Amino acid sequence: MNSKVTNRIALSLIVLCAGIMAAILLALLGYILVNGVTSISWRFLTSESSTFLAGGGIKDQLWNSFYVLFLTMLLTVPIGVCGGIYLAEYAKPGKLTSFIRSCVEVLASLPSIVVGMFGMLLFVNYFQFRYSVLSGALALTVFNLPVIVRVTEDGFRALSRHQKEGGLALGMTHWHTIKKILLPAAFPSILTGVILSAGRVFGESAALLFTAGLSTPNLDFANWNPASPNSPLNMFRSAETLSVHIWAVNTNGIIPDVQTVANGSAAVLVICVLLFNLLARGVGKWIHQKLSGKA
Repeated sequence: MNSKVTNRIALSLIVLCAGIMAAILLALLGYILVNGVTSISWRFLTSESSTFLAGGGIKDQLWNSFYVLFLTMLLTVPIGVCGGIYLAEYAKPGKLTSFIRSCVEVLASLPSIVVGMFGMLLFVNYFQFRYSVLSGALALTVFNLPVIVRVTEDGFRALSRHQKEGGLALGMTHWHTIKKILLPAAFPSILTGVILSAGRVFGESAALLFTAGLSTPNLDFANWNPASPNSPLNMFRSAETLSVHIWAVNTNGIIPDVQTVANGSAAVLVICVLLFNLLARGVGKWIHQKLSGKA
């Protein structure tokens, strides 16, 4: 067969596959947004959910989602970045390094519901954190940690070897070369990966079913004392997140406007995840332009 014909066939198949993926994504997003955007209002976003009455909102669930996300990233990013730097710059080929890489790969491939069961056994029962914000954040840390490690390692390995050699040639120590040269150069890709992983964490539900709980107290946003049971900052209270709320409403909801609340909640969740992805692309592009301008 003529090589030009083969090339056209291969290109057509690639374009067709890309088109199918884009069409599926657009159809899914379109269905969720068309059915849910009309249910979103300021009152819906700022009112408390209801167990029996119609007209409930998602204020507490939306706050819980962002609060769990904040604590998760607060735990995950320092550990994950340090782990990625170790694997990229310090780890020598050997059994220990192979074992660490295997652990990272296994953690990355675990189903989220398995991580949730592990979190329930360890954090909820053994450490007696109960169903709480802290238990959910710790479970999602286990879930998200290998992603940050791999993003950081890939960001460092994508750098030119001459950048490291140039720093060492100037008499800088290995650590100062990493801190002053390599980390700033890899920062755009690391930040992009962190923001994308934040979107993944924000939409997680299976791991939180067994750790953060299926209910939330009516939060008192006038009381920011972390020791108060109804304080938004209390880490030891149960915390139904937005994604868990969607599941609970669809499976156990007895409110008259079940479909309206579920569609509106799903639309808010999808919009937030889309914003995370757009933010990652925008921030990465902006930092790249800044660094290119300085160069």
